[in-house]
Amino acid sequence: MKKIFVIALVFFFSINSAQVESSGNLDVSNFYPLFFIDAANYKSNEIGKTRVDIFIQVPYASLQFVLENNKYAAKYSIQLTLYDEDNEKKIIERIWNEEVYANNFEDTKAQFSYNYSYKNFVVEPGIYQLRCELTDRDSRKNYAVNAVANVADFQNDLNLSDIIFISKKIETPQGIQIVPNVSHEVTRKDSVIQFFYEIYSKKNEEINLNYRVRDKNGEFIYSDSETRIIDSGKTRIYAAISGKTFSLGSYDLFVQVMDNDNKLIQTISKKFQSKIFGLPTSINDLDKAIDQMIYIASDSELDEIQETEDYEEKLVKFQNFWKTKDPNPNTEENPVFIEYYRRVAYADEQFKNYVEGWRTDMGMIYILLGPPSNVERQPVALSSKPYEVWEYYEINRRFVFVDETGFGDYRLLNPVYGDWYRFRR
Repeated sequence: MKKIFVIALVFFFSINSAQVESSGNLDVSNFYPLFFIDAANYKSNEIGKTRVDIFIQVPYASLQFVLENNKYAAKYSIQLTLYDEDNEKKIIERIWNEEVYANNFEDTKAQFSYNYSYKNFVVEPGIYQLRCELTDRDSRKNYAVNAVANVADFQNDLNLSDIIFISKKIETPQGIQIVPNVSHEVTRKDSVIQFFYEIYSKKNEEINLNYRVRDKNGEFIYSDSETRIIDSGKTRIYAAISGKTFSLGSYDLFVQVMDNDNKLIQTISKKFQSKIFGLPTSINDLDKAIDQMIYIASDSELDEIQETEDYEEKLVKFQNFWKTKDPNPNTEENPVFIEYYRRVAYADEQFKNYVEGWRTDMGMIYILLGPPSNVERQPVALSSKPYEVWEYYEINRRFVFVDETGFGDYRLLNPVYGDWYRFRR
C-alpha cells in the first residue's frame, strides 16, 4: 500500500494540481497561506470614532509571476470592504492595485518574501463584517477572507489599543518604523518576539504592565512585568518576550494594566503561532501530526515516534522520518512532506462528520491517492442511499462510498481492492 501512495504522489506532481477535486468544490489552494490579514484598533482624532488599521501580507509564492522586461512581475488587486453587523449595508470600500517585481525566478518562490499593504478606516465603535478579496490579475484567481471586526470604544480614562506583532523594527530620522508580523507566526529560532501597542490616558500616572503567555492547555508559561510613567494622551509601547522558546502550537499573549494598588484596569490579548522551520503551515500540533502519519508510516515506525516522551527527541524523530521520504534531499523543501499534509488538511476540512476528516474513509483514500480523476455523485433517491464513486484512471481503481445514515457519513463499500480498513485506527 505504501508503494501505491508513492506512485500516486509522484504522478500528482507531474500533472496540473488543479484537476478535478474530490467530494465538494473546495479549492486545494485554501490550505496554503494565500495571504494574511490583520486588523488593529487605535484611538482616532475624530471624537466618538475609532481608527482601524488593516495590514495585508501576500507571499510571493501565492502570486503568478510573468517575465517582463528581463524581470519577473506579479500584479494583483485588493478589494477591502466593511459591512454592517448584518452584512447587508456597505459602510466603506477600498480597491487598489499592487505590483511586485523579482530579479530572477528563484526569488518568486522564496519562502520568506512578501509584499505588504496597509489601509485604514475611521468608523464608529461596533461590530462589523470585514471582507478582503485578492485577485491575481494574470492567473485571474480570486481568494477572499471574511471576518468579524469588533471596533473598540476608547472612552474610558485609560484605554489600550490592539497588539501588533513586529517582524522588523527600523530606526529612522522620523522615528521608529515597524514591519508588522501579519501572520502572527514565530519560529523556535526566534529568541525575541517583539510587539507594539498604544496606551491612551486622560492624566499623567504610574502604571504596572504585566505580560503573560498562555498555551493551548490554558496554562500560563511566561510572565514578565514593568512599571511605566505615562503622560496624558498617547504613549507608544514597544515590548518583547525574550528568553523563552515556544514549542509548536498556538499561544495567547496577554497585556494587563494594573494600578498602584494592583487593581486590574484593562486587558488585551492576541494569538500567535509557534512554527518549526520547514514544517507546513497546517501543522500546529506535533502529536497530532504524528498520529496523522498512519497512512504512510509502518506500525513500528509510528510506535517508535509516539512512545518517545521527550519533546525535542520526538521532534527529531519526526523530522528524520520525513527526510527518508524526501526525493530531493539537497533542497530546502520536501515535496512529499508538504503534499502529504496538504492532503491531510484538505481531508480534515472536507470530509469531517462525527470524526475528524482525515480519519474517515474518504479522508483515508484521498490522503493515500490524492484527488480522483473523476467523481460521480448520486444524491438522495427513493431507490438508493446517497453514494459517491471515485475513479483513479492511472492505477485503474474505483472506490464507492455510501452514506448509510443519511448524515454525510460516507463509508467505503468495496474493500476488494485491498484491506483499506487496516489503515484506520
